[in-house]
Amino acid sequence: MVPSVDWLLYSFARKEAVMSTQIEGTQATLVDLLAAEASAIESPDLEEVFNYVAALDHARARLNDPNGLPLSRRLLDETHAKLMQGVRGSKSSPGEIRRSQNWIGGTRPGNAIFVPPPPQHLPEVMSALEKYLHAEDEIDPLVRIGLVHVQFETIHPYLDGNGRLGRLLITLLLEHWRILSHPLLYPSLFLKQNRAEYYRRLTAVRAEGDWEGWIQFFLDVLANAADTASTAISELFTIVDEDRARVIESANATVYSIRLFERLPRHPFVNVGRAMELLDTSRPTASRAINALAELGVLESTGERRRDRTHCYARYVERLRSGTDLDS
Repeated sequence: MVPSVDWLLYSFARKEAVMSTQIEGTQATLVDLLAAEASAIESPDLEEVFNYVAALDHARARLNDPNGLPLSRRLLDETHAKLMQGVRGSKSSPGEIRRSQNWIGGTRPGNAIFVPPPPQHLPEVMSALEKYLHAEDEIDPLVRIGLVHVQFETIHPYLDGNGRLGRLLITLLLEHWRILSHPLLYPSLFLKQNRAEYYRRLTAVRAEGDWEGWIQFFLDVLANAADTASTAISELFTIVDEDRARVIESANATVYSIRLFERLPRHPFVNVGRAMELLDTSRPTASRAINALAELGVLESTGERRRDRTHCYARYVERLRSGTDLDS
């Protein structure tokens, strides 16, 4: 439906990053992230989301490079290092398989909800997981992805960041195993909305061997994610198409205002400085382009500041942000 998937990839990758990090307790929303990219705002929570996007981009680039890496422990180590750089857990050996025991819940292994394999067994179990990623198997690939995710989370191979990396692995496998041509699903939205069930199903595999219950839950998550993504793509395309027609038909439209509009899906928050970069033009020309789109109601001001005021592509962002706000 769309002339290019680039703007969808930009938006959906960030939506998945926000939701996956919210599962781990970060307090950043999608709107926070998009606004921060326009204004170079920094915060610890936003850094975790930025790292998730950087880790996904790095892993995809390595997998798609003929001289890159296969899906392997080495690639997971590299991706983990990107994920943990400079954020919570950055002192917990980023990019390295743990050398000490970790646990989930409780204050020590003795009262923990779950204790992953001891560090001396990690080379063996990680090697087995890596071999399974490349083995031929008649099981449906979506089911296999569910098996890989629960196994990775059960191994818990790193001191921190296992949840985020395990969910990122879902995204990578959907593309790597050619189920999708581009990673346009954001399953973490549904995993967050059903977080208690998510954790309960993982625990049931470990404690009771209930693989079937986990797989049914996982496939329901992917089905819901697929339906939601398809609807979102259709509605976002309609919004952009309608607004494009309004801009082009406007008597006040200029070449620069049209060019700026075409960049809004990948840069839905803009100020004059960002518009100057996007259009490679002067401040007055960039300012006029923003004003032209603001007069049409395509852009809306997000603050009281007069100089370098940030504007938002409000209709687009409002549809995109669905489900990404923090729990009240």
